[in-house]
Amino acid sequence: MDDTFCQPFFQQPGCPAQRQYEALRAVFIDRLTQKDAALRFGYDYDAFRQLVHQFRQACVAGNPPPFSSPTDADDRPHQPSSNPLGPTPPTAPMHVS
Repeated sequence: MDDTFCQPFFQQPGCPAQRQYEALRAVFIDRLTQKDAALRFGYDYDAFRQLVHQFRQACVAGNPPPFSSPTDADDRPHQPSSNPLGPTPPTAPMHVS
């Protein structure tokens, strides 16, 4: 199957969060140099080096950043749940008086 039509989705991401994810993935998984990843994904080299540094620090601290914000989820169209009762809402902690 020819997937060349799908490749630009990953090689030229349209939204900033996906662009950051793909650029970092290129460094940490595909083993591209930071310079090559910065060039490929349109980052200034020094700014990208800082981004890599911050990502490493967050991972070492056990807190890698998410690549979507809660507001991004609110912007998506509602998808029906496979559960007929819908998702189970989280329960609030109970306060005992």
